[in-house]
Amino acid sequence: MTVGDTKLKTVSLRTFAYVAVALASVGLLLPFAWMIISSLKHNNDVFTMPIQWIPDPWVFENYVSIFTRTDMPIWIKNTLIISVVVTFLQVFTGSFAAYGFARMRFPGRDVLFLAYVGTIAVPWQSYMIPQFVMLNNMGLGNTRWAIIALQAFGAFGVFLMKSYFESIPTSLNEAARIDGLSEYGIWRRIMLPLSVPAIASLTLLTFVSAWNDFLGPMLYLRDRSLWTIQIGLRTFIQQFSAEHAMIMTGAVLSVLPIAVLFFAGQKYFVEGIATTGVKG
Repeated sequence: MTVGDTKLKTVSLRTFAYVAVALASVGLLLPFAWMIISSLKHNNDVFTMPIQWIPDPWVFENYVSIFTRTDMPIWIKNTLIISVVVTFLQVFTGSFAAYGFARMRFPGRDVLFLAYVGTIAVPWQSYMIPQFVMLNNMGLGNTRWAIIALQAFGAFGVFLMKSYFESIPTSLNEAARIDGLSEYGIWRRIMLPLSVPAIASLTLLTFVSAWNDFLGPMLYLRDRSLWTIQIGLRTFIQQFSAEHAMIMTGAVLSVLPIAVLFFAGQKYFVEGIATTGVKG
């Protein structure tokens, strides 16, 4: 095989890869495009066949109506409060516990870590009812604190941060101890600043999970004033009909903060996912 044939084969494979990725991207983005377009239609025009990709007419009033007809501002506020608090607590507790598992030496450390991480495989539905009874007995039922208490600690966050902490040279910790820095100081002043990509990844994943959570708020938040966006969108579905245009409009508003957050931290998110678990 000549050099020219090798180059031609390489170019062909690369072109095929680019075309495959482009087609996969279109397939993934098409439902989101349809969702946005449907939010700019009348309710009766959402499911017309064939699909009308260009609305006629454009119904921008949907984005006004959803704020005037519903409690969307309250739903957004509740969802934002829960998501921000849960994300902060998961990053804090996850990184703190991960430092202990990654850098501290104590009997049973590995067994305890495996047992804790193993809880990821246990479905929430298996212990949902006793947890519900316990939180209600504690007086947290029908409050935001119930959702926050459920999600403030996460084994996945500990696993993610521990993997990244282990990629940081231990010589930095030893030098800091010689300089008189405590373990808390090492965690705060050395480990956290060097773990920005992992923290960004954990922040985005946790925020998305808390923002999109439906089952938890549906169980614990009974008052309408405490509803989140995901519960609020259910009000557009009646017994025999559904306001599909309003549902699509609410879905766009629900996805928008996630998209903004991802694009703002895309660099750190990709770097954190790519480097987690790579030991130096």
